[in-house]
Amino acid sequence: MPDQNLHELLTDLIQTWENEVIEFKEVNDNFPTSDIGKYFSALSNEANLRDKEHAWLVFGVNNKMRKIVGTDYRNEADRLQSLKMQISQNTEPSITFRNIHEVTVEGHRVVLLEIPSAPVGIPISWNGHYYSRSGESLVSLGLDKLDEIRNQTSASDWTAKVIDEATLEHLDPEAIEKAREAYAKKYSNRFTDSEIKKWSVPVFLDRARLTLSGKITRSTLILLGKKESSHLLLPYPAQITWKLVDKVKAYEHFAPPFLLSTSELYLKIRNYQIRILPENSLIPVEVSKYDRKVVLEALHNCIAHQDYTKNARILVTEHQDKLTFENDGGFYEGSPDDYITGDKTPRHYRNSFLAQAMSELNMIDTMGYGIHQMNTVQAKRYFPLPDYDLSEKGVVKLTIHGKVFDPEYSKLLIQNQDLSLEDIIALDRVQKLLPLTDEMIKRLRKAQLIEGRKPNFHISLKVATVADRKAEYIKTKGFDDAYCKDLILEYIRKWGEISRKQAEDLLWDKLPDILDDKAKFVKVTNLLQSLKKEGKIVLGKAKKWKLNL
Repeated sequence: MPDQNLHELLTDLIQTWENEVIEFKEVNDNFPTSDIGKYFSALSNEANLRDKEHAWLVFGVNNKMRKIVGTDYRNEADRLQSLKMQISQNTEPSITFRNIHEVTVEGHRVVLLEIPSAPVGIPISWNGHYYSRSGESLVSLGLDKLDEIRNQTSASDWTAKVIDEATLEHLDPEAIEKAREAYAKKYSNRFTDSEIKKWSVPVFLDRARLTLSGKITRSTLILLGKKESSHLLLPYPAQITWKLVDKVKAYEHFAPPFLLSTSELYLKIRNYQIRILPENSLIPVEVSKYDRKVVLEALHNCIAHQDYTKNARILVTEHQDKLTFENDGGFYEGSPDDYITGDKTPRHYRNSFLAQAMSELNMIDTMGYGIHQMNTVQAKRYFPLPDYDLSEKGVVKLTIHGKVFDPEYSKLLIQNQDLSLEDIIALDRVQKLLPLTDEMIKRLRKAQLIEGRKPNFHISLKVATVADRKAEYIKTKGFDDAYCKDLILEYIRKWGEISRKQAEDLLWDKLPDILDDKAKFVKVTNLLQSLKKEGKIVLGKAKKWKLNL
């Protein structure tokens, strides 16, 4: 935001002072982060209760005199921005500042921290405690305010409706235990596993926001209900259909408990290792066709955002080189592009009660980071980014790609690990032949990432070869198979034999850094088996490899 606009904003905040949603502090560099977290929780909750989009915590203004006095709080830009991560780690649901601004007024530095309002129906806590304001005082969020926020969805949220005839007998015991494990993992810094195991089922379900004051809701049945209990949701179906569209046709329907059945559906998807670079590259990079976290994030988002009143099922279609996910109900707030960078926090949810319960079980993130995370993971795997299609009214369609479009795009990402997500998004549009904004074109040209004339751009690899990055390139890509095989053979010639462990020790640091330990283990196996097939080595009685003389 330009300084002039920040000046006007600061003046407006001072003149239209509202104690509950604006806090001015005269602080120094030692101001505790824990206190900032408490104010964050309080101001976020108060903004929700007053139907404000955001609240403000302002450093460098005297609270009583409304006078600008300046602050030296975190003068370094990187250190100041790191506050976002610190806040997100201890708020629940995980949320952080929308923006952190700095402005200088008559020589005095002022820091403006923009706090998003708590989403409808979801209060924000700091280190497990909810806060609010009472005049200018920071206090615990009272039960009246807590209930007011949580009850915001009871009238309009389909998933919050209590099913009077439902009992604990209608819930799947395995799903309940899985929910306990997920909850324990999320709150490992607050509760021990043994503590959570001691809770009775009703106590656990209430604490995990899966029931409402001890009563089973539609959300409870969707996530934990037995398959045969689905009739309690009628006439509204809770069903996910997986369909294979290829030379071989197949399909299967999945019912609740969705906490378990989504993992079962994932196992249906053909997910094998593929090479994402051509054979003539330095060394092909092997990655799985689909990332498990990306697939489950997409599937769980469909569950959380489905409009169940439309009497439609969620569809997951597996094509030869892509997965599509479809759920009924238009994109609820904003557009998918708003969430790619991870800066936007939604204010409203179609199914707030269900979304909160899924968040408690680590199934989804309720602060708008899901789309950002899917894009980030796909970029780290050098794949095309996900695509959203909203052309069909009332339907959201997401495509996760399982193949490379343009090898140059993948090469560029491999050779330039420090590319920003903003640049990767623009490059993804280049490989998909989508139009670029003038700002994108200017930025990519300056960085020598694209060549050609508008609109016919193509990705350039000059940036990776102009700089002297040979050592980094080898570290990222690793040595080729022929070199690794020669090392194995040379070792055997010198020492007579080589064990599996010795082969790993020999090659481990020469394999690409992008491979995790499991992938490196498989790589060593493949190299040994390849030498065996070539007739160069054989496995001896002591399970050690020797030359095939």
